[in-house]
Amino acid sequence: MHLSLDVVLLILSLLACGVIAGLLAGLLGVGGGIVIVPMLYHVFTLYGIEADIVMPLSVGTSLSTIVLTAWVSARNHHRRGGVDESLVRHWFVPVLIGVVIGTLTAHFISGSLMKTLFGVLLTLVAIHMLISSRHALTVFSSLPARGVQFILALVVGTGSSMLGIGGGTMMVPILTLFSFPIHRSVATASVFGVIISIPATVGYIYSGWGTSGLPLGSTGYVNWLAFAALVPATVLCAPLGVKLAYRLNVAQLKRAFAVFLLIVGIKMIWF
Repeated sequence: MHLSLDVVLLILSLLACGVIAGLLAGLLGVGGGIVIVPMLYHVFTLYGIEADIVMPLSVGTSLSTIVLTAWVSARNHHRRGGVDESLVRHWFVPVLIGVVIGTLTAHFISGSLMKTLFGVLLTLVAIHMLISSRHALTVFSSLPARGVQFILALVVGTGSSMLGIGGGTMMVPILTLFSFPIHRSVATASVFGVIISIPATVGYIYSGWGTSGLPLGSTGYVNWLAFAALVPATVLCAPLGVKLAYRLNVAQLKRAFAVFLLIVGIKMIWF
């Protein structure tokens, strides 16, 4: 099979994205769509993908990569006993309802609005990282009443599926506000990464089915070339990021990365 130069360059660009995502995941504890979606957005834009489909394609593809990475993470956390199974049981249904809402919403809103919403999310995450690097963001002494938890879980499912970020980006900061132990938050969020990403990926495949202008290797709004490049590169490079974390000043790097996210977020909102 003959591959054009554009396809080869696209694959190399996607591999580079996977390397960067893996390093950042291991080094700073960030990952999933918060890194992958903006990188895919800029790579797909660079290669001339139509503006209306760039964002849903980036989100759907990001969710497909989260299926495997979250599964591996969740299995390891479960083996170590870190997952709060009670929280998983109580949040399972509202998170799934949120996934349905988020996936349907993404189908009906424009790519430009989705880009703006993701920019807002990046900005909020960046501000949270800057503040939490200096102060513990704990406000309440325990989890709220079940009704409030239902709403929080619904928000996590909706936002995560609509913007392709898995569960941890929203869930961990929320749980931290309620004095939930950070390691238990991360472990439990990894389980919800699987719960969110599988149905949401299916939803994005369905939503994009038959859409014209999709790049080579796409099924709906999921690009399997990107999937094949991102997942191995991310998994292989994450341990290297962990090693670097013990040699570098992670606090300063995290603040620098937060500033970078803030710039990217503002750019996605305004341009």
